Amino acid sequence: MTFSTSISSSHSIFNFQQQRYFNLHHSHTTRNVVVCSAKPISPPKLSAVDSSKDRIGSLSQVSGVLGCQWGDEGKGKLVDILAQHFEIVARCQGGANAGHTIYNSEGKKFALHLVPSGILNEDTLCVIGNGVVVHLPGLFKEIDGLESNGVSCKGRILISDRANLLFDFHQTVDGLREAELNKSFIGTTKRGIGPCYSSKVNRNGIRVGDLRHMDTFPQKLDLLLSDAASRFQDFKYGPEVLKEEVENYKRYAERLEPYIDDTVHVINDAIAQKKKILVEGGQATMLDIDFGTYPFVTSSSPSAGGICTGLGIAPRAIGDLIGVVKAYTTRVGSGPFPTEIVGPGGDLLRSAGHEFGTTTGRPRRCGWLDLVALRFSCQINGFSSLNLTKLDVLSDLDEIQLGVAYKHADGTTINSFPSDLDILEQLKVEYEVHPGWKTDISKIRNYSDLPKAARQYVERIEELVGTPIHYIGVGPGRDALIYK
Repeated sequence: MTFSTSISSSHSIFNFQQQRYFNLHHSHTTRNVVVCSAKPISPPKLSAVDSSKDRIGSLSQVSGVLGCQWGDEGKGKLVDILAQHFEIVARCQGGANAGHTIYNSEGKKFALHLVPSGILNEDTLCVIGNGVVVHLPGLFKEIDGLESNGVSCKGRILISDRANLLFDFHQTVDGLREAELNKSFIGTTKRGIGPCYSSKVNRNGIRVGDLRHMDTFPQKLDLLLSDAASRFQDFKYGPEVLKEEVENYKRYAERLEPYIDDTVHVINDAIAQKKKILVEGGQATMLDIDFGTYPFVTSSSPSAGGICTGLGIAPRAIGDLIGVVKAYTTRVGSGPFPTEIVGPGGDLLRSAGHEFGTTTGRPRRCGWLDLVALRFSCQINGFSSLNLTKLDVLSDLDEIQLGVAYKHADGTTINSFPSDLDILEQLKVEYEVHPGWKTDISKIRNYSDLPKAARQYVERIEELVGTPIHYIGVGPGRDALIYK
């Protein structure tokens, strides 16, 4: 299988998906491509680890798993695997816009959105931190689904009393906001995440802890709903709407009470007791509100800083951070995507990787692995190691490309990932072309058993990014992981 792709981002700022497609075999006059030589690549010197137990056992007391790209990298699977060796798994930001797909030991699939991915490990306590925005109807639906499939949640989930509540009207406002933006829409999941964080920052949001004071709850909710009605002409609001919602939340409050806790105290007390804590990030660094492709970003901080603010953990307590990155790149919604493959090539990669959103079902945009974005992500987060996922998806390709550098139109190198959309619009990507391995690797469990071309691809990524790859995903199941 051979893909066609373009390396120029000369397209409208608000139409990043327009055609950028031409054939690899006729691209030598128009593209910046470096063909890799057959000379073996010397991998960076990594400490020898004899087994997965040693690898995981060496992780620090407070470790984290964060996304490196635009989300959907497969963070949930690694969290699920590592959770067997941690006593607490905690979500620090985002909301039900995060979709983490995991499989239990029998191969049964679970799609999680708010509940941390450690829930399948019965000895793990799952914490939803203060930085998360919580949609209670969705959370209860998720818990009911887990319970009906034999996964006990009682006494195993704690929700911060400081977390903000996400209401159905936030979702309505999300859709109205996207419609208002018209052609410059962000491409959100319409799960109400942005409007809820806006309420939080406007300081009129409602917290989980407010459910313990139902005498003042109606006034607070009325303020929120009235504000939305004044802002959007199509937002319908009246006394009956308020009355119905208050009655709903009286029932929700009663059910939620056993889950509510001061999780800042719980987490810090656990640290003092030397318990092992694994932090699970939602979304990813290139969607960070500060560091991502603004404004085409999420409304929280899915990078390392979000751990401190989203859980109340001191920076000095945080140890190993593992970055999760696909062996290629995907993103959903609008926004710049320099290494995107538009046309049949992108369709083939999407089909091979089953690239459709866990939360929305939307087809993901697909492209080559972008090492400029990955290096930027590693700099921001200080990852101690990487988890390269979906390497098996590339198995049928004749050749694979790596986006290794960004260039201005005059050929000068761009030193980092630009914040300026005008620069992202006009840059050119320099690629290396690597040979494919044309072999099914989904059953391989030892790194040395991978085809030589696959190992060279992995080691080239390590060499250019400067961060070791300790975990390699070769399939969706728990066991489909190579420890390097």
